[in-house]
Parts: sequence; C-alpha cells; structure tokens
Amino acid sequence: MKKPISRLFSLTFLSLTLAATTVSCSSDDSTPIVQEPIKPDPQEPGEPGESTFKVDRENLTGEIKDGHVTLTDGTYKLTGKLIVGPGAKLTIKAGVKIEATALGSGQFDAVRYIAVSQGAQIFVEGTSSNPVIMTAATQKAGSWGGLVICGKAPINKGATATAEVSELTYGGSDANDNSGSIKYLRIEYSGYSYNADKEFNGLSMFGVGKGTTIDYVQVHEGSDDGFEWFGGTVDAKHLVVTSFAAEVGDDLFDWTEGWNGLGENWYGKRTNDGNRGIEADNNSNNHTAAPIANPTIKNLTLIGNNGGSENQAMKLRVGTKGSFDNVVLSNFGTGFDVEHDEGISYVASGELKATRVKFDNITTKSKGKKTDGTAADVSAIFTEDANATGAGNGTATPTWAAGWTVGL
Repeated sequence: MKKPISRLFSLTFLSLTLAATTVSCSSDDSTPIVQEPIKPDPQEPGEPGESTFKVDRENLTGEIKDGHVTLTDGTYKLTGKLIVGPGAKLTIKAGVKIEATALGSGQFDAVRYIAVSQGAQIFVEGTSSNPVIMTAATQKAGSWGGLVICGKAPINKGATATAEVSELTYGGSDANDNSGSIKYLRIEYSGYSYNADKEFNGLSMFGVGKGTTIDYVQVHEGSDDGFEWFGGTVDAKHLVVTSFAAEVGDDLFDWTEGWNGLGENWYGKRTNDGNRGIEADNNSNNHTAAPIANPTIKNLTLIGNNGGSENQAMKLRVGTKGSFDNVVLSNFGTGFDVEHDEGISYVASGELKATRVKFDNITTKSKGKKTDGTAADVSAIFTEDANATGAGNGTATPTWAAGWTVGL
C-alpha cells in the first residue's frame, strides 16, 4: 500500500531531527557524543523480547529456548509438552485459557504439560475477575500433566536432582532464586499418570526459590496431589484444592525433600475417597537429611469426607518439622497422624506443633507411631481454639476465593 506524500515528509523530517539530536559538541571540544537508544528492561515481564519460538494457537508445544514469549487473549491448544528453557520467559495474560488436547492411551511421549526450567521464568498475570485457566479438553481428572516449575533453591536429595515427571534438573544453593510470578491461576483435570509411581500433580514445585511469587492458585479435580513441594524455599499463599469426582485423587497438599517456606491461607476440600489433607515428609531415605523440611503454615482449612483408606487430615512423617497456626480440620478419622521417632521427638521439643486448632467431626484428634511401630502420645502437638477461622470462614468458602475459583 502506498503512503501519503504528507506522511513521507513527516517521516523524513522526524528522521533528520533524530539524527541531529544524537550528535552534539561539548563546551570544550568538538568530540561527538553518541546517545545510546533506550532499550526495554529484559526483566520486565510485560515487555516481550524477540524469541525464535513461534506461537501457534492450535498447536502450542515445543521449547522456548530464548527471549520472551507472551500469550494474550483467547484459547491456546496444548498439544504436547511446552518447556520454558533456561534464560527464556513466558508471560500469560489475564483471561487466557490453555487447553490440553485429548491424549490416546499409552502415548507417554506426547503427554501435555508445561514446565519451567532452572533459569527460566513464568509470569501468570490473571486477576480475580479474569483468571488464567489451564485445563483439558477431556474434563476428567488425570487428563494432562499440569504445571511444573524447577528452581535452584536447596533440596535434601542431593546438590541437584532430576524431576520425576519432566526430567529437568532442580535444586542448588540459591534460596532466593526467582522463577517468576503466578497470580490468579486455575489448574483443572491434571494429574496424568505414567504408572503407580510416576504421576503429575496440579502444581509441582521442584527446588523453587523464595524470589518466586505463588499467590491465588486453585487445583480443581486433579487425580494426584493438588500442590507438591520438592524442597525449595518458595512461599505460597491463597491456595485452593477441590476434589469431588469419582476418580480418587491423592493428597490435597504434599511436601518432601526439605521444603522451608511460608504457606498462608490454604483451603482444601474433597468429597471422594481420596488421600490425606496434608502428607508431609522430610526425606524417606534419610529422615534427618538437611535442610530439614520445616514450613510455617498459617490460616488452614482441610475438609474430608471421613472415608477412604488414608483418612487423616495431616500425615506428618519421615522427619518433617512444621508450625501450623489457626487451623480448621473437618470430617477426617484422624486429625494429626505423626510417624517415626524423629517426628515424635519434634512434637516433644515443640518443633512440630499446631496452635489454635478447631476440630469438626474428627474421630481421633491425634495419633502417634514410633519407627518400631509402637504407639506414642503426640497430643502435645496441638492446642485447641473453638474460634479458629482457618482459611478465613471456617469450613465455608473463604471470601478471598470468591470469583476466580470453581466448585465452591
């Protein structure tokens, strides 16, 4: 298309003006001073940089190896794994839906999931009225892999390790490692299972550092754990897990390998015969491996169906420590189930404790078992408070979860 003559004159004049302003003389000599053009800050999540990765809405898969890719508006079909490689960034704007396409039985190489490598970053920019949704075309638990983040924060499995479901490296020595920011995200129908020992969760955090933001995230109808921490130091706030379908899910929240972070405002609810509200470990091969898992959890509500084979609100074992405050536990056979000598000793020393706990339809408030299988009294783990509010509204939906979640 031809440009109007007036616009060509304007552009020519602007070019001459810019050329004149880039070279000037000092007061002492005529040495030219060249002013460098201002470049966008590559750390700004809102400013995409060049990337060799080409986005295809109908075929979102592959590896983002460089630059900054931004997904805006509408739906993207996830047709395989999407890897954000070291040094690259992925931004997902408010209202975007990523929908994993259907996967045939046994097609392990084509499992749909999103993974963020060490040194990469993801920025999920949802809002309370317009969350980002990661879901599946087949609306059934276990239909796709979910979201995996691998960071450089400490773990107790070794200096580094390989993530079981993405084969990416995680762990290191940077407690403040920054893998980006996730706000107002809903993950639905995740938990794809390779076999009984290898399953995706909703959001899997492998050695994720404290520089990362995790805030306002729901995992809905997943077949494995809702949230799981494999070491790391990341804080996680305003988390929701909902599990209602006949397909039995695993634990609502789970940690292992030395997670040390802050959890605040967690609400977990299930009506099926899934597993525990919280399953917490340090290291199953070495209960005293450092760093020892020792998170602080504030404002927590866990609701079960008082059924299933693992009917415990919290299973605390293999050497985890932890501090819980303002807790509501409802409809479980056992409130606090503590196993192994290390956990028993942490209850006695106050390094594994829960303050301001409200029990609602809990058959046994606490139960302990030593490593040799004999019973132990762990009733000192909790103090009660009938006015505890848990995640904010007791067993009712917290006000902060309104609008961006489903199933509540």
